[in-house]
Amino acid sequence: MLHQVRGAAERDRPAAARGSFGASLAAIVVSLLVLGLVGAGFVVLEPRTTNADTTADGNGSYSVATKGPGRYGSGTLGSWQNLIRRITPEDQIRDVLTFDGIFMFGDSIAVQDSSALERMLANRTGDSIAFHDWSGQPTSAAVDALEQWSRDYGLPRRIVMAVGTNDIFDPPAFAAQVERALRIAGPDRTVYWVNVYASRTKQPAAVRQADLANSAWINQQLDEAAARHPNLKIIRWSEFLTSQQDRPASYLRDGVHTSEPLGGSARNELITQAIEAPGLSS
Repeated sequence: MLHQVRGAAERDRPAAARGSFGASLAAIVVSLLVLGLVGAGFVVLEPRTTNADTTADGNGSYSVATKGPGRYGSGTLGSWQNLIRRITPEDQIRDVLTFDGIFMFGDSIAVQDSSALERMLANRTGDSIAFHDWSGQPTSAAVDALEQWSRDYGLPRRIVMAVGTNDIFDPPAFAAQVERALRIAGPDRTVYWVNVYASRTKQPAAVRQADLANSAWINQQLDEAAARHPNLKIIRWSEFLTSQQDRPASYLRDGVHTSEPLGGSARNELITQAIEAPGLSS
């Protein structure tokens, strides 16, 4: 009888071992699956650097055509909707918002300089940034985009507005768009606004002078808005250019767009310094 019991036990031992091994294997598989899901979660939540170059679109031109002297001497803004633009894809916009990065709305200068700005911010402040940059657009169109992103995604604590240069053709329209942008952003967000400098070197002297006068008019409106809104911080690109020993010549390739790398680096440096010191008064 004892022999029979021992025999049965010996026969059952491999089955029990196989069962134990199977349970262990199943536990390992489950653990790996859990770790994989957790790892995937970290991948989804990890802030990604936007590659703005991959979203460039348009006909390849940065400069908008103008015609005639216009009402204010700089001419009349032509069609800009088909010019080159750089807009961050939706999934990356959401990533930037998740990690409290920065939204930027700009014109052709920003289209040209935004990739370098993205790298500079990543290295200096660790911030990610999403762009809506469109060559030739006036401030009204950039504020339309700000409003659209506000509806579609919400807004981060910091917004950079790098527009206004294309408003030299109609300076009185600018002030209302600044107020509109600040109303959309609300008082608890910081809006950094790059002021403007334009004196197009290929234009006649009278037009160049009108460009300067209209740039100063736009910048005055920005200063007046900053006096009313403590959360509006002016990035003083115009003052930087005019304070240089050789004036803007080394920093602008055509009297508007930045030279590379000197001008683009200088402008991006001003933007980055402002973001690094959010309490800095305008």
